[in-house]
Amino acid sequence: MSLPADPAAPRLPIDDSLFFKLVRVVNLTARPFVETLSREHRLSLNEWRAMVVLASHPGVAAHKVADHTGLDKMSVSRALAALDRSGRLQRETDPADARRRRLWLSDSGQTLFQTIGRLAAEREVQLFAGISAAEQARVMATIDKLIAALGTEPL
Repeated sequence: MSLPADPAAPRLPIDDSLFFKLVRVVNLTARPFVETLSREHRLSLNEWRAMVVLASHPGVAAHKVADHTGLDKMSVSRALAALDRSGRLQRETDPADARRRRLWLSDSGQTLFQTIGRLAAEREVQLFAGISAAEQARVMATIDKLIAALGTEPL
């Protein structure tokens, strides 16, 4: 049996929280990926996120994948290991630091990225169809400020 809430206690406005709404947007936009493409291509959402970084920044180190995705290092490590097992990742020793590996998408990784990337671009167009270019620019600038405030650099 739960106790009734104390009416004098401050209520947290979770539904009206900007943070909660940002999380909700991420979840709602990721849902179609998880429900279709993830299953069809045996690819987790975190693997896809890593692939986006690798496609945009070929030769990047794993810690930079974590920085650019915002994922923790263990999640990135698991995603990269899965991409490696599936033949979608290519690793080479960094000539500047033999302890570090530089990462690229393999040919099959590039092919999959192109396939899913086209669908993702179409989804993005649909998602932002009702938002003007000026509004999109403002949202992008605000998100870049949030990323900077969190101590990471925008992509």
